[in-house]
Amino acid sequence: MSYLLNALSMLIDLAFDAVVTLLLLRVAAEACRADFHNPLSQFVYRTTNPVLAPIRRVLPNWRRINLAALLLAWLAMLLKRLLLFALLGAVPHPFGLIVLALAELLDFVLLFYLVLIFGWSLLSMFAVDRRHPLLQLAGSIVAPLLRPLHGRLIVGQMDFAPMAVMIALLLARLLVAAPLLDLGARLALGT
Repeated sequence: MSYLLNALSMLIDLAFDAVVTLLLLRVAAEACRADFHNPLSQFVYRTTNPVLAPIRRVLPNWRRINLAALLLAWLAMLLKRLLLFALLGAVPHPFGLIVLALAELLDFVLLFYLVLIFGWSLLSMFAVDRRHPLLQLAGSIVAPLLRPLHGRLIVGQMDFAPMAVMIALLLARLLVAAPLLDLGARLALGT
């Protein structure tokens, strides 16, 4: 029976993580003013807009941050964690569940940027068409994180700014997100 629970929890993780990824792409693309005419930006906008449009009437953007998309991403993490607890037959404490969902969203955002920077820097090493929609969207999303170190960590022909940012993101996952996840899990389970 535990094999079936593992399979179900993996499918729940995949489904909710795909939704959260789309919402985070929307938040990041709006925040960094990615090219709206990019086909990938159009896809993200058309996919998320039917759900976000009614919420944005009540919860407007703060500066360039789409608060409605962040709220939905957090609610998706909350629902995911609630379903995973239900699979185990556990009833979590509501405050712990809220903290756990918030910590999972923070960890997911850090992992999202980590994977995006790694993929973008890997693709930029090869002779890839710089006008490719994926490379353009990823480049515009990672640019604000790399901008403070731009030109400062160049050795020979290699720019080590992406590596430094990835190390900072990994440290943030270890030192900020992991303790919050542990705290949320302890509060949710009441231990």
